[in-house]
Amino acid sequence: MKTLYIRIVLTIIIVMICSSLLSFFFSNVYYHYNLKPYNDKKLTKMALDIGTFYEDNNEIELSNYLNSVSKLGYQILIVDEEENKSYYGGSFRDKKLDRKVIDSVINGKVYHGIAEFPTSLFVTGFFDNTLSNTIGVPVKSGNNQLALFMRPNVQLQFGELRILFSILLLLTIILSIILVLVSTRYIVKPIIKLTEATKKISEGKYNVHLQINRQDEIGKLANNFSHMSQKLGQIEAMRQEFVSNVSHEIQSPLASIQGFSQSLQTKSLSEEQRNHYLSIIEEESRRMSLLSKQLLTLAALDKEESILQKTSFDVAEQIKQVVFTTEWSWRNKDLAIDLELPQTLVYADKNLLHQVWTNLMTNSIKFNHQGGSISIKLSSNEDHVQIEFQDTGIGISEHDLTQIFNRFFIVDKARNRKESSSGLGLAIVKQIIELHNGRIEVISKVGEGTKFHLSIPNNHIL
Repeated sequence: MKTLYIRIVLTIIIVMICSSLLSFFFSNVYYHYNLKPYNDKKLTKMALDIGTFYEDNNEIELSNYLNSVSKLGYQILIVDEEENKSYYGGSFRDKKLDRKVIDSVINGKVYHGIAEFPTSLFVTGFFDNTLSNTIGVPVKSGNNQLALFMRPNVQLQFGELRILFSILLLLTIILSIILVLVSTRYIVKPIIKLTEATKKISEGKYNVHLQINRQDEIGKLANNFSHMSQKLGQIEAMRQEFVSNVSHEIQSPLASIQGFSQSLQTKSLSEEQRNHYLSIIEEESRRMSLLSKQLLTLAALDKEESILQKTSFDVAEQIKQVVFTTEWSWRNKDLAIDLELPQTLVYADKNLLHQVWTNLMTNSIKFNHQGGSISIKLSSNEDHVQIEFQDTGIGISEHDLTQIFNRFFIVDKARNRKESSSGLGLAIVKQIIELHNGRIEVISKVGEGTKFHLSIPNNHIL
């Protein structure tokens, strides 16, 4: 199978050959339709001037005169009425000429062989050294009527230049091929590196560094590829961490359930101990159920394929329902609830947004102080619906703020274990909001509380 390097080299060489042939073809066309009539006219005037000068100076020997003219770079043929021929200058490649042409020139007509020379596809008539490709004029020598045929002696006029141009053309072709081979290698080399890097990534090796310092499209491709490999490495690390966290989160309650189940088989347990163990088993089972539910939710959100089932509904009424269903929890902590929820229609997935408000409300209650407060505000404009959840709880450190939306990230592991948290709630919130093409921001200070600000496009359908 041909490599990209060979393909590019062959393509460029073929383009060079084709362009050369096309250039020669168009040059040939230009000669036949523009230069050939001009050359015919110029050479006709010169031939007539040669004949006129000789006729005006009959004392000059004709052969000597024509020898001198031929040395200036012309091929000449003199034919008399008896068809005696005399050649001066270089010889013609083809000396055939119709007798009718010779007779017509002797009788006083001018023969325009250059202008009437047949047009061919790849043969420029200027270089065709044939007797028919000449100018014929009548010349009178004493009492004899002669026919003079002449054309430029290309070999004499352009001899050195032809060699120079041939060498120049040959060197141009050779150097062009060499430069094509070198430059193509320069172009293909980074692609070879990219191919090797792609092979490494396919083998699961994401630590790939491409040393390609270029500013063109290939350089941008290499940079984007490096960023992609880094992202894939991060995703792989996150995947492994995710599996580890899931295994840990499942193993921990299973171990508790197994241990306390074995303890329940002890006959010496009191009724109070038995009920305590059963309550722990129930709590751990509930935590496993919540974890499995959240994992299923994340799996569904990751697909992002027709998961949204949008309808137009009052988001204010939905948030009020969430506040009402969590009433026991916030009343148990004696929390003050401040609501600013004007009626606002939004076109979104009702069930998924209900999950968002539930997770945010649960967190606001869970991490709040006894006797604290929760504020929920809702506003809208022509473009977006703005929702704000603010509490007076323990807050989040600046370092943890960048990680709270990561899966299984837990700020206070001891507290979250007590509250049966899995560290998936905010990850679910962020993914649902982004599925709606919205955004979520968080502002928090340790000991002062946390504010979540959400924005959802207001493209509802009435």
